[in-house]
Amino acid sequence: MKAKYTTTAKPQVGGAVFRAPLGTELPTNATDTLNSAFEELGYCSDDGVTSSQSTETFENVAWGGDTVNSGIKSKTVSLKAKLIEALNVATLKAVYGEDNVTGDLDTGITVKVNSTDVEESSWVVDMIMRGGVVKRIVVPDVKLSEIGDVVYKDDESVGYEITLKALPDDDNQVQYEYIQKIDSDESDS
Repeated sequence: MKAKYTTTAKPQVGGAVFRAPLGTELPTNATDTLNSAFEELGYCSDDGVTSSQSTETFENVAWGGDTVNSGIKSKTVSLKAKLIEALNVATLKAVYGEDNVTGDLDTGITVKVNSTDVEESSWVVDMIMRGGVVKRIVVPDVKLSEIGDVVYKDDESVGYEITLKALPDDDNQVQYEYIQKIDSDESDS
């Protein structure tokens, strides 16, 4: 039966979404410890993380109507998540930029909201799959492309719905996915 190859994804215990400055050494498998420059961004909403991949194609049609050539014009990869640790300085810096967030909870946090571009960074998403399998998505270079509405109400966690556009790295890759079984005796998640 092929049902054993179906799975769900849950966040890793101790964190699932991490961000580091561009140029930080990236993991090359699903299990290595992340470089200490990666900061954990805390909880995401129960919508999890969405990795969207879209392809734009082209067709060349000859006189008379025959398609004579076609191919991929561009491919776009983006990540979307709602970060709900609104009191986490690392989360705020991911949304508003390093220079626009200062302080901490004890001394007071200041967030400047402006039109300054948020610096490009590297992101990692770690998750646990079914049957003792882990998956790691590594996006070497991302640019914040959208921030959704921030809702303040008494029955919903304050959060920042962000969309990140993946940019190509030096090898022209925009995302790496690493999947590995870590314990054959571990029960299904």
